[in-house]
Amino acid sequence: MASLQSLAFSSPISHCSHQPRSIPGLSIGAFHSSASSSFNGQSLHLPRSSSPKVSQTNKNTSRLTIMMVKPVIQFIQGIDEQTIPDVKLTKSRDGSNGMAIFAFNEPSVFDSSSVVGDITGFYMIDEEGVLQSVDVNAKFVNGKPAGVEAKYIMRTPREWDRFMRFMERYANANGLSFVKK
Repeated sequence: MASLQSLAFSSPISHCSHQPRSIPGLSIGAFHSSASSSFNGQSLHLPRSSSPKVSQTNKNTSRLTIMMVKPVIQFIQGIDEQTIPDVKLTKSRDGSNGMAIFAFNEPSVFDSSSVVGDITGFYMIDEEGVLQSVDVNAKFVNGKPAGVEAKYIMRTPREWDRFMRFMERYANANGLSFVKK
């Protein structure tokens, strides 16, 4: 699972990418957008020979292994944030746009940033692709890092729907629930 994630999403996805890129055994296509599809990400194409493998554990049983990309949040590409954020959502009355505010108290990014590098943005990664923002602010108390606030702005209903699909996957993977206030 981690190898697919690091191969497929090791660099920011450019919204103007039109040429397919390939990695041996894995082809990453250009952005797919269609009027009849709600998919708004990057297509991953595995060669036919890489179909799910059935492994024999003994003569009577077999096991099917399918690997999925776990939804993660990153501030430094390739380094998953371990702290679960408090997320606040706002949406306009007409539903045309909205904003998500992520508040991380004592995030793990401060532990690895001195070794790995600087915070380069806010990346939400799942099986559909990457949602990203550069609106990231750190909070310091007595000269020491205490928290990070990241904002993700959705300007269309389609962006809102895509964000909600990510949040549903992220919530399921991390045992979160939605509370309407």
